[in-house]
Amino acid sequence: MSAERGRKRTAARLAAVQALYQMELTGESSRDVIVEFTLHRLKGDIADEGFGEADRQFFDDLTAGASAHRDDLDRAISAALTPDWPLARLQAVLRAILRCGAFELAHRRDVPPQATISEYLDIAHAFFAGKEPGLVNGVLDKLARDIRREEMEEPRRGVEPAAR
Repeated sequence: MSAERGRKRTAARLAAVQALYQMELTGESSRDVIVEFTLHRLKGDIADEGFGEADRQFFDDLTAGASAHRDDLDRAISAALTPDWPLARLQAVLRAILRCGAFELAHRRDVPPQATISEYLDIAHAFFAGKEPGLVNGVLDKLARDIRREEMEEPRRGVEPAAR
């Protein structure tokens, strides 16, 4: 993947997290929020919203998909959380990050799971300075190991397995 395409996908992920956050707070439909973001926020002018130019198709897929599969995603995320920290106890932006990441892991097989985890961990760091990024890392890693076990168990290319 080219660096330019990667930046556009990073911007799309950040925008999708913010779109899901907006949908949760306002009750707006994914369709309405996608239209709003496309018309007003994804123009690529960094001064406007700080997104940079986003991969609009990727943004649409993440936003609409995470919204459409929200109940299934919430069940999977809840199963990865500890009983002390149920999904409802998490901040709305943290829920949005986890939903986008979980959707991407489950439905975007074209993206390596390690890349997905890394991208959403970076987004979590943009919003939180405390333990929340660790929670995002742990939950998405557990989901990746459940959903895409075979890819998570493969040794990294060019890296020799440790001698036993």
